[in-house]
Amino acid sequence: MGRVTVRRPVVTYARRTSRKRVDALAAEEPLELRVGGKALTVTMRTPGHDVELAHGFLLGEGVIDDVRDISVARFCEGTGPDGLNTYNVLDVTLAEGVAPPEAGVERNFYTTSSCGVCGKAALDAVKLKTRHSPAADRSTVDVDVLASLPDELRKRQKVFASTGGLHAAGLFTTAGEALVVREDVGRHNAVDKVLGWAVLQNRIPLAGAILMVSGRASFELVQKAAMAGVPVLSAVSAPSSLAADLAEEQGVTLVGFLRGDSMNVYTGHHRVTA
Repeated sequence: MGRVTVRRPVVTYARRTSRKRVDALAAEEPLELRVGGKALTVTMRTPGHDVELAHGFLLGEGVIDDVRDISVARFCEGTGPDGLNTYNVLDVTLAEGVAPPEAGVERNFYTTSSCGVCGKAALDAVKLKTRHSPAADRSTVDVDVLASLPDELRKRQKVFASTGGLHAAGLFTTAGEALVVREDVGRHNAVDKVLGWAVLQNRIPLAGAILMVSGRASFELVQKAAMAGVPVLSAVSAPSSLAADLAEEQGVTLVGFLRGDSMNVYTGHHRVTA
């Protein structure tokens, strides 16, 4: 199954002195996602939890609603230079009666590890309507719990500790309990993996959950949260203007610059208590 890290020789310079050593790099490989044998998208991701990634991606695109909407997910044959299966092609079979993805979901070429919507075939397909609106979610979270989440997320970033090169996403309860944490070279892939975990655990909609991300909060991450019914999205960095607009529209509490005991609450202030 693909490697999460790759070891590579490097030359390190410090104070004009060099030395040779071996460094660990975060693995990045393409994953082709097919639906019913038809190629849907290619994303650059860190191998591992690919079935979760597929479920989360299809949930975020409005293709599926819960775990029953997918009957089979299997890796296709595909060999690398060593003759072994690369496990880089995943084919999903939708359950009977589930409509296949619309043309607008298809990517023109591929999705990079840093952008999940830039390859959309049509701009109209970017904005989706959620079946699990978080607007009516009455859960609240204390500021101290929010302040603890970056450290709780960091504790569980095992691959980041050895490579320094991965984003992370985690689902937490409003009491601060970690449900699941996933790492990936792409922030949107990490989010897809945790949401895919929730799909497979039959936990959609994610009422009373907090989605914590290690980077910035973009439009696409707010969209994914809304599609999964997540009421609170928190990030260590800044949100974009469009992310804040969408969060307000969808009833998502959006927290940014979550560092130490300080944070900015951009939307949904009623869910944050002090």
